[in-house]
Amino acid sequence: MGLGEPELRDIPWAIGNASSLTYFEADNNNLSGKIVSDFAQCKNLTLLNLASNGFTGSVPAQLGILGNLQELILTSNYLFGDIPLSILACKNLNKLDLSNNRFNGTIPMEICNVSRLQYLLLGQNSLKGEIPHEIGNCVKLLQLHIGSNYLTGSIPPEIGHLKNLQISLNLSFNRLHGPLPPELGKLDKLVSLDVSNNQLSGAIPPDFRGMLSLIEVNFSKNLLTGPVPNFGPFHNSSNSSFLGNKGLCGEPLTFSCGSSSGSDHEGYRHRVSYRVILAVVGSGLAVFVSVTIVVLLFMMRERQEKVAKAAGVPENETSDLPTIVVGNVFVDNLKQAIDLDAVIKATMKDANKLSCGTFSTVYKAIMPSGLILLVKRLKSVDRSIIHHQNKMIRGLERLSRLCHDNLMQPIGFVIYEDVALLLHHYLPNGTLGQLLHEYTKKPEYEPDWPQRLSIAVGVAEDLAFLHHVAVIHLDISSGNVFLDANFNAVVGEVEISKLLDPFRGTASISAVAGSFGYITPEYAYTMQVTAPGNVYSFGVILLEILTTRMPVDEVFDEGVDLVKWVHSAPARGETPEQILDARLSTIALLCTDGIPAKRPKMKKVVEMLQEVKQN
Repeated sequence: MGLGEPELRDIPWAIGNASSLTYFEADNNNLSGKIVSDFAQCKNLTLLNLASNGFTGSVPAQLGILGNLQELILTSNYLFGDIPLSILACKNLNKLDLSNNRFNGTIPMEICNVSRLQYLLLGQNSLKGEIPHEIGNCVKLLQLHIGSNYLTGSIPPEIGHLKNLQISLNLSFNRLHGPLPPELGKLDKLVSLDVSNNQLSGAIPPDFRGMLSLIEVNFSKNLLTGPVPNFGPFHNSSNSSFLGNKGLCGEPLTFSCGSSSGSDHEGYRHRVSYRVILAVVGSGLAVFVSVTIVVLLFMMRERQEKVAKAAGVPENETSDLPTIVVGNVFVDNLKQAIDLDAVIKATMKDANKLSCGTFSTVYKAIMPSGLILLVKRLKSVDRSIIHHQNKMIRGLERLSRLCHDNLMQPIGFVIYEDVALLLHHYLPNGTLGQLLHEYTKKPEYEPDWPQRLSIAVGVAEDLAFLHHVAVIHLDISSGNVFLDANFNAVVGEVEISKLLDPFRGTASISAVAGSFGYITPEYAYTMQVTAPGNVYSFGVILLEILTTRMPVDEVFDEGVDLVKWVHSAPARGETPEQILDARLSTIALLCTDGIPAKRPKMKKVVEMLQEVKQN
C-alpha cells in the first residue's frame, strides 16, 4: 500500500472466543476480507453491524444459528451471491439490511419465515426474478426497500397485506411492469411510496386515496396513463413525482386531462348533453337524499325522546356515549373534579381541538366542576398499545410520578372501544410552534429575547432530565412544547418515549419517530432513536426560536430545510451571526452537526445556555 493510504484489516477468527459478546458494531471502518463464520460462536449476539466497509464474498451460512440476533446490518460492502436461506432461521431477526452490495440471486420465497422482521432493506443490489407473493406474509414490516435491482414481473397485490408498513415502500429502478395493484391503497400508515423508473402501466388506482398517511410519492418514469387521483398527498407533491409518464394528466402536472386538439361540434354537443343530464339527475338525487335524511333524523329523535321519557332521563342527556373500558385519575384531590364522560364528550367536538401532532390530537375539555383539562387522543398508529392496557397503565403511572417543572405529566387516562385518551393539566398559552409562527404575526404577541431564551433553557433542562433517568423522547418539536400561564416551557408527548439502552445510548427498540423537519439525518439509515438525535431535534427548535422560521419553509430552495439553510450561510456569503443571535448561534450549530458524535450532550447544552442567560 502507498504511504498515507488507510490500511485494510480483517476481523480476526478469534472473535468467536468472545462468547458473551452482545453487540458488535464496526461500521464505517476500513475492514476487508470475508465475514468470518466464527461470529456464530457468539451465542448472545443481538446486533452485528459491519456496514460501510470493504467486505467481499458471501454471508456465512453459520450465522443462521444465532438465535438471539435481532439486527444484521451489512449495507455498503462488496458482498455477492444469494441471500442465504440460513439467515432466515434467525427467528428474532428484526432488521435485515443487505442494501448497496452485489447480491445477484433472487428474493427467496421463504423471506417471511422471520416472523418478527420489521426492516427489510435489499436495495441497490443485482437481485433478479420476481417479487415473491409470499412477501405479503411479512405482516410486521415497517419498511420495505427493494429498489435499484433487476426485478421483473408485476407488483404482487399481497403487499397490500402489510398493514403495518409505515416508513417507506421503495420498488424504484427495477423492471417491474403491469398495473399498480389497487390493494396498495390499504396501506393507510405508509408515509413514503416510490415506484419510479419501472415499466408500470395503466391508471393510478383511485383506491390509493386510502393511503391516508402519505407524505412523499414518486410515480415518475413509467408508462402510467389517465388522471392523477384527486388526493391531497398527490396534489401537494411536485410535478417531478409524475413526470415521464406520457399518458398521465391533471394536477400537479401542468397539463389538464382534456383532448390535445380542438374537438369538433358533435363532441362538444355530446358533452353538453351529458352535463345537462347529470345536472338534472344530480339535483333530483340531492333533493331525495335531503328529504330522506330529514325524515330519518326526525324519526330517530322522536324514538330517542320516547325511550328517554320512559326511562326518566332528561332530554339534554339522551345522546349515547361509548362505554368506558377502563379509566383512572392519578391525583387524589382531582378525582371528584374530573368527569370521564365529559372528557370523552369534549374530544368528539372539533371546536375543542387545539392541535394535531405526530402521535396525538390535543383537545381542551371543560369539566362540570369548572376544571379545564388538556386531553390527548392517541392516533390510530398508536392503538396497538390499547391491546396491552396493563402495560400502558403501568407506564402512565410511572410517568405521573416523574417530577420536573418542564415535563408534562399525565394525571389520568380513559380507554373506550379502540381509543385512548390521556389527561393533563391545561396549559393556556398553546405551543411554542404557535407562539413563533402564528402569534408573532401580531406584534403585541411577539416574545422578547429573554422570554425566548427562557423557553429554550426549559426545554433543554427537561431533555437533560429525561436522559438522566434513561428516557429518550421520540418526537421533539416546537408543536410538542407547551406554554403555561407564565410562558414557561413544558415538554409534552413524553408518553411515547422509550427507555435508553445504557450500552448503546439508543432507544430499546427501533421506532418510527419524529416530526417532519426535526428528524435527525442519520435516522434515515439507522432507524434508531438516540440521545444525539434528541439533541439534533432540540437544535432545530433553537434555530426556530432564533429565526422564527419553520423547520421546512417555502422560502427555502427545494430540498433545503432550516438546518441546511443556516449551515450553508457561509456559501451564500453570509455568516450565521447575520441570521441568528450571535450568542446562541454556536450552540444551535453544534446541536445540529451532521455527525452525531460531535453533538454535545444535553447536560452540556444546558450549561452553555445557562451561561448565556447569566451574561
